[in-house]
Amino acid sequence: MKKEQTKSLFANEDVGTVLLEEPLSKHTSWKIGGPADVFVLPTTIEHLVRIMELTHEHQIPWYVIGKGSNLLVKDGGLRGVVLKLGDNFSELQIEGQTLTAQGGRSFVSAANHAIRSGLGGLEFATGIPGTVGGAVMMNAGAHGGEVKDVLKECRVLTEEGKIVHLAHADLNFDYRYSRLKDRPAIVLDASFSLHPGDAAEMSERVKGWRERRQATQPLAMPSCGSVFRNPDGTHAGKLVEEAGLKGTRIGGAQISELHGNFIVNTGGAKAADVLQVIELVQRTIKQKYGYELHPEVRIVGEETQ
Repeated sequence: MKKEQTKSLFANEDVGTVLLEEPLSKHTSWKIGGPADVFVLPTTIEHLVRIMELTHEHQIPWYVIGKGSNLLVKDGGLRGVVLKLGDNFSELQIEGQTLTAQGGRSFVSAANHAIRSGLGGLEFATGIPGTVGGAVMMNAGAHGGEVKDVLKECRVLTEEGKIVHLAHADLNFDYRYSRLKDRPAIVLDASFSLHPGDAAEMSERVKGWRERRQATQPLAMPSCGSVFRNPDGTHAGKLVEEAGLKGTRIGGAQISELHGNFIVNTGGAKAADVLQVIELVQRTIKQKYGYELHPEVRIVGEETQ
């Protein structure tokens, strides 16, 4: 379906708030990204089902974003439909030692709720700035923990508009990977198996991690978090630092002076600037040390025409 037809179709559907040509720089943590043809803020699961039915029926490409914290949208933007899951999909409940949170819930918020409730297992998530849905999709991790360690099951909405339950084994978890990367679906909610913990002790440990992040990561500047996956046996940030690349800048994109695995937007950065920095790092690390660095960040969209 052509761009204008897609816009017309969604402008006349009851699927939530519909915005046309919405700059995605407003919705990514990097503050970078061209426009989405159609940007939708659904408020109910019925809205989500209808969106999936329409995109499937008319073969319209679609993308789902939460906080946009692990995402680089190219300067030409995204064709098709972009859905944003936010506060309308952020409910959380605890039954026994199982915490269930909707896909739009902040993963940090879910982790803090668990800690206050005296449940351990999600402390690592206090270092992950995305949503529960995004974290499940990419098997997000930090501080030695990752989603696959605690996920029990999740409910997803398929491209055909069907709600499906997926058990842990169905997700084929690997390092920063789940099957949802290859077979896209919307995570409606996820349940995590936790264990009793001392709230004060967990809070103290999390506080230590937060202070370390504040000292070693550029948290005050727009970024996506870690850009590269860590190669076996070493850390991407360490390689970048040893190669003397910290502080390197192209346009408005700069390798952080604090941490080699962060690229920050110093103001007005374009996706093209970031991509050039990524390519420079990959080329340099390959030449100097023989490592192939692979982006952890999800790169989508089209170049400017």
